[in-house]
Amino acid sequence: MGSMPASDGLLALEPGRVVGLTGSVGTGMTRLGLSLMAEASRRGPVAFVDVRGWLCPLSAWESGIEPDRLAVVRCPDPGRWPKVVAALLEGIPAVYAEVPTGVSDALLRRLGALARNRRRSLLLRPLRGSLPSGLTHLRLEGQGIEWEGVGDGHGRLLGRRLLVEASGKATGGIPRLIEIEGGEDGADAVRVVPRLAPAAVVGSAATAAG
Repeated sequence: MGSMPASDGLLALEPGRVVGLTGSVGTGMTRLGLSLMAEASRRGPVAFVDVRGWLCPLSAWESGIEPDRLAVVRCPDPGRWPKVVAALLEGIPAVYAEVPTGVSDALLRRLGALARNRRRSLLLRPLRGSLPSGLTHLRLEGQGIEWEGVGDGHGRLLGRRLLVEASGKATGGIPRLIEIEGGEDGADAVRVVPRLAPAAVVGSAATAAG
């Protein structure tokens, strides 16, 4: 398994940067976020703040995260959640946090400031709604996912296609479409999709999006 390709540096975590992951359930954003942390796990520990209580560590390992570098912290309480995330940012280089309903924009901005001050990578995945404007350096929004080879609920999975819109300071304020195609061998092809031109392959990785 490998980390998500940089795609001109766009899909690469940077110290002190906040990445926002949005999109409805089933658009593959959780797996995308996990794959973004894979490279960071080769340099040090990473953490996942699990609000829904559903994450299976196997999903993270399949996304390329080193098994002995992952800490999963269950925290469904929105009252305790900011303190938990802040504590993790004090000691762990990369943190992926699901955001429960009820966390104020002010608290999210404080966590963003802490990540910048401590030079940590912070990924935020709101379970409902959106993140406050200006908080994220990069915003990735799932546009949809298509599965190949599985019809009427059965068949052999041959591949899948995930379409993501990237926006924010990282894209220079110009939204970009990114297409991630995965095959049955676990390898992903990542394309930056021009708005009016055919897509061009810019990288590959071994990760799963689900």
